[in-house]
Formats: sequence, structure tokens, C-alpha cells
Amino acid sequence: MSSHRIKSVDIIPIFPRLAARYADRVVDMYGIEARLLCRIETDSGLVGWGDQRVRPWFVVPDDMGQDLVGRDPFDFVNSKQSGGINTGLYDLMGKCLEVPAWKLMGPRVRDWVPVAAWTRPASPEQFAAEIQRAAEQGYRVFKIHTCSHHDVFEQTRAAEAVAPEGFKIHYDFNHNRSLGAVLPVVAELERNHPIVAFVEDPLIRTDIEGWRALRQQTRIPIVMHGTPMGGMQEYKHDMADAFMIGGSMFDTMSAGFALGRANLQVILQHESGTLGKAMAMHMASVLPTHTSHSINLEDQYEEDVTTESIPVVDGSSPVPQGIGLGYEVDESAVQRLSQQKLTEAPRHIGILHMSDGSTWYGKGYVSPPSVTGTEEAGLRGFSSELWEEDGTTEFEAMYDRVSAEGKVRAS
Repeated sequence: MSSHRIKSVDIIPIFPRLAARYADRVVDMYGIEARLLCRIETDSGLVGWGDQRVRPWFVVPDDMGQDLVGRDPFDFVNSKQSGGINTGLYDLMGKCLEVPAWKLMGPRVRDWVPVAAWTRPASPEQFAAEIQRAAEQGYRVFKIHTCSHHDVFEQTRAAEAVAPEGFKIHYDFNHNRSLGAVLPVVAELERNHPIVAFVEDPLIRTDIEGWRALRQQTRIPIVMHGTPMGGMQEYKHDMADAFMIGGSMFDTMSAGFALGRANLQVILQHESGTLGKAMAMHMASVLPTHTSHSINLEDQYEEDVTTESIPVVDGSSPVPQGIGLGYEVDESAVQRLSQQKLTEAPRHIGILHMSDGSTWYGKGYVSPPSVTGTEEAGLRGFSSELWEEDGTTEFEAMYDRVSAEGKVRAS
């Protein structure tokens, strides 16, 4: 029986500054700063740290994590705890035993884990700049959500123009299309754009036959984010080539090991800073088929609470070897980042340019489906931009119009 007892659990909201490259994308990146740190201390003075991203409007419940107080941290091995609390527990348990966290998860099967860069939906020009910076930082895979207000083929062409040889794109299609809409999109990407190496969530998740049909008709690996039926049902129905797993430690590891036995790739998407990425590296190091990339948000921030960041070398990051998560926290940085505030998005208007020469304005991005009735990616040759508040009478007049009318067709 462990001699350690949890004395306190502190949940600390922090707002680290985003990377400097996002200075002109405040609207697009709104809310990525909002994170929670979890500080778990034992009666022996050991401290475990965890981290998770939250929605900017998230309110920390007064009792969050308090059910751990007085308990042995080893009561929570492979438990249903999730997020920053789970990460903090594994950091703490590793420190209690003076071992790396992965030793509490299973035999390590790899020392390095492929990792992907990430950003929010971006215009083709912004995406090209992101591809360049990611390649310079050592990444070889980039994940981005497609969206209805940017043309995925224009994005792909822009990325191809700057990407180094062998660089790959992971597109997230947002699980909102029908098979009839997505088939020609995926077919064209496969035929003309080999840079596209993964397509995530191409269909609504309940369309079992659609997933099966799409998987049979493309050579691009199809990724399902989450396993709403538990993992084994999705596997039995041949719905995807790889599964993005997460949630509690129990859900992540049970699905990861089961899918490993089925020889299906798994991908970890762990959304927080360096502490969260470190946790993902530990988990990925023991999962038999985590042979593809892990998606983390460490590359989003200008600053963090750890004294070091995790290197990316030739597309992969090392599994930490220190005790616990293997990364130290600077409590003065915690104090400073907890006093910072979320960057508020300026007032803005979305502008949609259609291929027929028409222009639409709206309060926020205007999507082609909202003005044509088509499904996402059913059109070509459109582009979107944002008009941020600039003090002009023209902005105020249009802002008043879109506030009253919704969408305005100007030509």
C-alpha cells in the first residue's frame, strides 16, 4: 500500500500568449489560450502537474478534483479521470516511484513518437505560411480542419507550392458531409494531390455504410476521431483505417491496446501545452500501433509553464526519460500566466468572394453552404477574408447591416 496521500488539488486557469505568428489571426485563434493546470500535492510534499485546454467560457467547478483529496494516488491507475487531472496523477505517481510515467502504463515499444503541427482553419496563404514554419521547426505532418469558407483545393495547392518533399497533410473534414458530397472531394485529392495523407471524419459518425463505402473506394487512410461505440464496434464494421483515441486513461488505453491487437493504427490528439504533449508521448510509447503522428498544441504558444519544451527532430519527439512526465514546472511562470487575460477578438465582418463575382458580407465568416444550400466543399474557386474593425464609417455601416440582416449580398 502506498504511503502517499493526496493533500490538495488546485485547479489553476492560465492564459499563455499564443505564438507571435498569430498576431493577425486573433479571430481565428480565439480561445486557444484558455487552459487549466492541475496541481496535485501529497502529504509528503511531492507535486504532480497536469494541463488541459478548455473552452474560453469554461467555469471551474468549486469541487473539481476535490474527490481525490485523502486518497492514495495509485487508486487512480487506469481510471476514468481525464484531462489535466489524469495527467497530474501520472506525473505524481511517477514521482512517488521515481520512474517515468510510461512505466505505469505498459512496456515501452518506442523511444520516439511522430508528431504533427496544427492550426485552426486558415486561408490558402496562411496555410502555406504555416506549412513553411512547421517544416522549419522539424515537423513532417500538418493537421488542419477544413471548413466551409475556405476552398480545400486552393489550400492544398498553396501547401504543395511550399512543402518540402515528403511532407504530409492530415485534413479533418468535420464529420458533417454525406457520401455523395465527400466521394468526389476525396477522389480528386487522391488523384491529384499526394501530399494529402490522411482524411479524418469525412462523414457523419452514424453513417456506418457510408464510412465502409468510402474506405473501400480510396487509398487515402480514413481516420475516425473518437470511438462513440467503444472501438470494437467501429472495428467490426470496417469503418476506418486508423482511430484517434482519447478521453479518460481507461478509455484511451483500453481502446489503444484492443485496436493494437487488431493491427489498426491509433493516433493521440492531446490538446494542451508541454505537459500534455509529454503525457501523450508516454502513452504513445506503449501503444503497439501508435506508429502514426500524435497531435498536440505545444507549437501554438509563445510561452508555457515548463522550464523546457519538447524537441521535434525529423518529424518525431522523444519519449521523456525523467521521472513522472519528465518536465519541470516553474511555479513563478504559473503565477504570471494565471494573472494574464484571454485576448478578446475584435469586432469583425466576414467577406466571401464567390467564383461568379458576387460578394457576401456577414457577422463572422460567411460559408458558401449558407448562401447556396450546397454541402461543404461542393463548390470551387471561392475565397474568404475578415474585415476587422478599422474605425471607418464604411465598416460601421456594414457592421450595422449584417447585424440587422444577417448576410448581405453586395454584388
